[in-house]
Amino acid sequence: MTRLEGKVAIVTGAGSGFGAGIARKFAGEGARVIVADINLEAAEAVAAEIGGSALRVDVASGESVAAMAGVAGPVDILVNNAGITHLPALMEDVAEADFDRVFAVNCKSVYLTARVFVPAMKASGRGAILNVASTAGLSPRPRLNWYNASKGWMITATKAMAVELAPFGVRVNAICPVAGETPLLKSFMGEDTPEMRAKFLATIPIGRFSTPEDMGNAACFLCSDEASMVTGAALEVDGGRCI
Repeated sequence: MTRLEGKVAIVTGAGSGFGAGIARKFAGEGARVIVADINLEAAEAVAAEIGGSALRVDVASGESVAAMAGVAGPVDILVNNAGITHLPALMEDVAEADFDRVFAVNCKSVYLTARVFVPAMKASGRGAILNVASTAGLSPRPRLNWYNASKGWMITATKAMAVELAPFGVRVNAICPVAGETPLLKSFMGEDTPEMRAKFLATIPIGRFSTPEDMGNAACFLCSDEASMVTGAALEVDGGRCI
């Protein structure tokens, strides 16, 4: 279990959910993991569990991301996992402030982290970036329109980054989970009831939600040297949801 031995990884939004699952898997595979989250207490709890370090970051703020990078220093692996959604609503009823926040956290953050971490990766001739997108960017659900669009943006950004950075030895991939047992699940569904869960599960052929462990396993492969020929991929980790 040493596929990431000697690597330094930073995972945003790693205080809970998929990010925590990715951080745990990376640590279990030998990486030194920096757990970054807007909730410092949650980040510190995960970091204590895995023997990593914790940093507070607001990924929508250039100043906050720059400060995070200044403390973290160069990294081998960057995982852009932090994300939010708006509540289910007709596209024209989503408040402008909610739209702006979704795109700031889900999209602008990818630009902000690239700005501070990519130069050192290019200089070293190596690095792996993983963007946590969503099946929503491939097969949108109604009433989550602007969240869907933000994740579609993330997938296109992944491919654009991959093309530009490949000559420098830096790989960029994305994973696309289906809804999972994370703090965002209730927001996706609008209400967490047995009926609503059954409705969501009916769209997943394997018949269960994504788990943090599922995301950790997929992320570990894409960020390891085993995937040295894989870049620009948007891997569906969705139990068949997008078929």
